[in-house]
Amino acid sequence: MNLRTLGNQGLEVSELGLGCMGLTHGYGTPPDEKTGIDLVRKAYDLGITFFDTAEAYSKGGNERLVGKAVKPFRDKIIIATKFGFKNGDASFGLDSSPKRIRKVVENSLRYLQTDYIDLLYQHRVDPNVPIEAVAGTITDLIKEGKVKYWGLSEAGPDTIQEAHKEQPVSALQSEYSLFNRDPEKEILPLMETLQIGFVPFSPLGRGFLTGAMDAQTEFSKTDFRYNLPRFSKENIKANLALVDLIKQIATKKQVTPAQIALAWLLAQRPFIVPIPGTTKVHRLKENLGSTTISLSRDDLEQIKTALKNIAIVGERYPSHLKKFLNK
Repeated sequence: MNLRTLGNQGLEVSELGLGCMGLTHGYGTPPDEKTGIDLVRKAYDLGITFFDTAEAYSKGGNERLVGKAVKPFRDKIIIATKFGFKNGDASFGLDSSPKRIRKVVENSLRYLQTDYIDLLYQHRVDPNVPIEAVAGTITDLIKEGKVKYWGLSEAGPDTIQEAHKEQPVSALQSEYSLFNRDPEKEILPLMETLQIGFVPFSPLGRGFLTGAMDAQTEFSKTDFRYNLPRFSKENIKANLALVDLIKQIATKKQVTPAQIALAWLLAQRPFIVPIPGTTKVHRLKENLGSTTISLSRDDLEQIKTALKNIAIVGERYPSHLKKFLNK
């Protein structure tokens, strides 16, 4: 596995990370703990050194699982976790007060069974707390050795620039894939200018780009996608044109749609590190196969041209969650 650099403070990670959220949270019934731990350890054995978790994933339960899983090789990997919600639950709203940040960090250190957090993200921008106060708290935590690097998630250009002035930001985590290309407008050029790494979450469009869904796909009420407008039956049907395009390219290359989707992301910028999540070892191996796929300039140009004729239908989030985005 090749390494990529996030930011210019020295943070190096495997070119593909593992999003661990689904191991306890978000996509219906999660696997049992042993299965989750085994999957994280298999990812490490296969070359992944970058593991993403958060306080808000099962109120610390996800961090506990990750902590147990990586304990045998803790010093050889990078753990990213996040703060930013009241009581560790997005439904309670935002809280990035310095006091809350410190409490979350102490909890995360305990849950992860570690002395330091490699990469600490603000999960969502809190309009009630100046970003200077957030950055100042992070600066203190870095001086104390409890945090090594910091980042933002789903932040807008102004916030990113202000935060970066106070304490250099190593990474921005936001949704980016062939299913959501919004970061291309302002975010990616800014990342390049400021030398900040970019970590796309949901790089497979929450599973949509794998080709496993069709117009008849239904989600349980415990599945996060159940409430996302983009995943209504009518919108899935309308968006299948994108999947058809990816399938055509995958067939030509004799690979899978998921591998094309990830290879496309890796080809966009050298500082992009996707973090696909999965609960299945065969999907993990499939995802890792994307790192061996080379898309030529002609391939990328053909995809770019084809995308101009494909309109994605449906919002990413329901209206009540939009307040958490791009502040």
